[in-house]
Amino acid sequence: MRLQLSTWPEVETYLKTSKGIIIPIGSTEQHGPNGLIGTDAICAEEIALGVGAAAGALVGPTIGVGMAVHHMEFPGTMTLRPSTLVLVIRDYVTALAEHGFERFLFINGHGGNIATVRAAFNEVYAELRAARGASAPEVRCRVISWWENESVYGLSKELFGSSEGSHATPSEVSVVQYLYPDHIKGAPLDPPVAPSSQFYDARDYRRRFPDGRIGSNPGLSRPEHGKRLYDAAVAALADKYRSFVGEA
Repeated sequence: MRLQLSTWPEVETYLKTSKGIIIPIGSTEQHGPNGLIGTDAICAEEIALGVGAAAGALVGPTIGVGMAVHHMEFPGTMTLRPSTLVLVIRDYVTALAEHGFERFLFINGHGGNIATVRAAFNEVYAELRAARGASAPEVRCRVISWWENESVYGLSKELFGSSEGSHATPSEVSVVQYLYPDHIKGAPLDPPVAPSSQFYDARDYRRRFPDGRIGSNPGLSRPEHGKRLYDAAVAALADKYRSFVGEA
């Protein structure tokens, strides 16, 4: 159900029975000593594809670079300015809306995207309203992070407890280990559980969290944990997608 692997007649046929589409959005940023730089984009894309298969939904191209300016002290990180990301999302949605899509579920893999994604949705609504007034299509956009459900939260708590943390978490690293078992990395983690606090800019982030982790112990990551988390996320988000597209 990938948009890129469909033909235009197939999309035209799909739109006769469904106006919904899933857009994965992640980030390309450091994930500690043993986490892959593509973690957030990988999780969002693969879970979105699982949801698409489960719910019979088209899945659009992944937005793989997000708002990650606070990680820029770590080599390999890429970022978009918030204003750039707003424009990318606006253009994704308005292009697809022109063809008749009306329900856009963004499956997110990076907490730092959320404020910008929600701002982009209002840009979409404002642009459509300005162009079409009361005759504008009733486009609705929603963003849900893949871990934002009781199933994944409960499983993360069961598996990792307080060592889950908030960045370079064992949950997200486990999911990537399950999806890419040939790319499992090992690295010393000292201390095993990273410190946790607030931060300001990228330099302050690196100063407070020198190996990139926040409050987490990704040394607990295992591919078998990742499979359980992946399955839980797909099931929960498929239900959320069905409810979203079925709203009156």
